[in-house]
Amino acid sequence: MHGTEGGAGCCYTELGRAEELSEAEVVRLSLPEDQKISITTITVGLSTVLTCSIRGALRPPIIWKRNGIILNFLDLEDINDFGEDDSLYITKVTTIHMGNYTCHAYGYEELYQTHILQVNVPPVIRVYPETQAQEPGVSASLKCHAEGIPNPRITWLKNGIDIMPKLSKQLTLLANGSELHISSVRYEDTGAYTCIAKNEVGVDEDISSLFIEDSARKTLANILWREEGLSVGNMFYVFSDDGITVLQPNECEIQRHIRPEERIFTSYSLDVDPLPTKLHYDKSHDQVWVLSWGDMQKSSPTLQVVPEASAGEDQHVIRTPFEGVDDFFIPPTNLIINHVRFGFIFNKSKSAVHKIDLETVTHIKTINFKNHNCVPQTMAYTHLGGYFFVQCRRNRSVAASPQLIIDSVTDAVIGPNSDVSGTPYISPDGRYLVSADEDSGRIKVQTLTVQGEIKLIYDLQTNIHVSDLTFQPSFTEGNQYYIYATSHLQTDVLFVELSTGKMNVLKNLKDPITSKDWPWSNYNRIVKDSGLFGQYLITPAKDSLFVINGRQNTLRCEVSGIRRGNTVVWVGEV
Repeated sequence: MHGTEGGAGCCYTELGRAEELSEAEVVRLSLPEDQKISITTITVGLSTVLTCSIRGALRPPIIWKRNGIILNFLDLEDINDFGEDDSLYITKVTTIHMGNYTCHAYGYEELYQTHILQVNVPPVIRVYPETQAQEPGVSASLKCHAEGIPNPRITWLKNGIDIMPKLSKQLTLLANGSELHISSVRYEDTGAYTCIAKNEVGVDEDISSLFIEDSARKTLANILWREEGLSVGNMFYVFSDDGITVLQPNECEIQRHIRPEERIFTSYSLDVDPLPTKLHYDKSHDQVWVLSWGDMQKSSPTLQVVPEASAGEDQHVIRTPFEGVDDFFIPPTNLIINHVRFGFIFNKSKSAVHKIDLETVTHIKTINFKNHNCVPQTMAYTHLGGYFFVQCRRNRSVAASPQLIIDSVTDAVIGPNSDVSGTPYISPDGRYLVSADEDSGRIKVQTLTVQGEIKLIYDLQTNIHVSDLTFQPSFTEGNQYYIYATSHLQTDVLFVELSTGKMNVLKNLKDPITSKDWPWSNYNRIVKDSGLFGQYLITPAKDSLFVINGRQNTLRCEVSGIRRGNTVVWVGEV
């Protein structure tokens, strides 16, 4: 039973028994109209307090929710209640905390206040290359990748002086300043070029040095530049039936071919369990995770860890206590998120994922999907709002189930991702979720806003039954991406510009490896990018490799005579 109180809010009676209560016992609650939605903006790393503006006589205790999950009774290390005024305290705010929080008085959910928490992040940048040497007359590019919230603005200095007044046909800025291009270098272009990225909450800068010199003058800078370009870095390592092929994509040149019988490492080798099928390097803890099947029937799968993987000596293997592992997921790092604490394990045919501590290799908790009738197949993660997206294994007799969303703040399933199904892929900066339904060919693109909302921006119908998908940073717009998607069945590769939804197709890249000939995963035709600053992508056919120029959206070359080269690692400087 309720009414209005002075037009400013609502008056509620306890359990609707106003007629039985004296006036003194009536619970009267109010919330000013202009406070129904409150926006708080905080810088990452600081602490914040959200205060509930619901007031009234005999007000019951305040209940706080995030994504529909009550926070008051959860033991969360970073969200504490709830002082005498029932405020919500968040210590050391990170980007996972952004999003909506609501408060209401216990027993009176009809009257609630929404708090929108926005998290700002100071810029973090990388430049490439750190040093380069060029001959007069050739072109040179200096690149600067910046991430932050809000998007940083990029400016350049040469030897400490702003280059803006010097911009010309010869000296241009591309992609909102992310690339400084000099079309025909001269001796006077030698210098230290400083990239500065700035937003409302901070600034970051780094230097890219350019030396212009005659080829005959073998200066130290020249030698370093040449050696870096031709060393182990900036190469695709392709693992195939024929061994390991080291490919330099710019020239489409095979730098080295290591036959299967050759020993690669002479210093040490590691004995892992039979039939290792998945390796993952956890950079945060310098360890390699190894999933082994035991046999082709996956009858005795094991998960092992190689600690201190980059140490190169006294290597050993730790057997984890987890049994029946079908797959595992470790969230990626990026410029903003450089440390990951937790991973997830899937058990075969079980409607749950198991959260594990990556440092101690121990089980933390089990997140159950039984109420959603979901056996997890793949996962993806964005730090913007801290959401995990779970693809459910498809039952061929029914339509594909929508993805489930896990909120990493509460480790709770907060429901389906609208009607979006298919394999989830997250852009490197966490801003885009691309979901590819391999059966229907539908690709849905969602954006993660700075307020922690998930919004659909494109629903694309294609005839590509997607095998794999990757992101390529845009060469014309800052903080934007293209996607490239390969097909399970067809010879085409799909290209989508995420800023516009515009699609294109690279045709006739030969037949992919058949699913029957690739039992190790669902990705029978992968596509691999070349890192933060690379412009080349690689995808295998049955008996060859195709290199794609992502800058021009064209086929660069085909490298023949490589069978089932469907495992590729990019080794780059960034």
